[in-house]
Amino acid sequence: MAKLHFKYGAMNSGKSDTLIKTAYNYDERGLATLTVKPALDTKGEDWVVARGGARRRVDVLTRPEDDLRARIHAVADEKGVRRLHCVLVDESQFLQPSQISQLLRVAKQDGISVICFGLRTDFRTQAFPGAARLMELADNVEKLPTMCRCGSQAEFNCRVVDGRFVFEGEQVAIDGAHVTYESLCGPCFMDEQERAGVTVLG
Repeated sequence: MAKLHFKYGAMNSGKSDTLIKTAYNYDERGLATLTVKPALDTKGEDWVVARGGARRRVDVLTRPEDDLRARIHAVADEKGVRRLHCVLVDESQFLQPSQISQLLRVAKQDGISVICFGLRTDFRTQAFPGAARLMELADNVEKLPTMCRCGSQAEFNCRVVDGRFVFEGEQVAIDGAHVTYESLCGPCFMDEQERAGVTVLG
């Protein structure tokens, strides 16, 4: 039986790199895949781009109003895919909860494995709606570890604007020239809170 998987981790935990490697493994065995990414993630445009430089072209660039299950089947038909074995989703936290439910149907009704990669929580420690739905529905949930600057395991995604840690703002801000992200462990996260004079974790 096909399953819905959610592989999550803090920033820099190698989620996109793992997706690209997984796709390569399927390709190597002649098994068809489609790669999906929310259009909200403008970094890399229609490519999945790992921090190490690896890249993979996106097959389905999806928008919030899309019926994702229908889009997946339409693109597979356009590409002449006779049997789709796996759907790989990058930045899945940006999907709508309804689209996560559609991915569950892809797995359970269509018999196609779905592997979602993404963040669990934002820089305010609040769950992304798509990630929350994945935690509710996924058959398998796996944490991809990464390290804090102090050497401990990182747990929190921290937003840095013009070199300064911030703990308020819109949930989504794609990293670029002025906005970056750093993964921190609990104690380092709380230290940065204190320096900023806020208490995200009361």
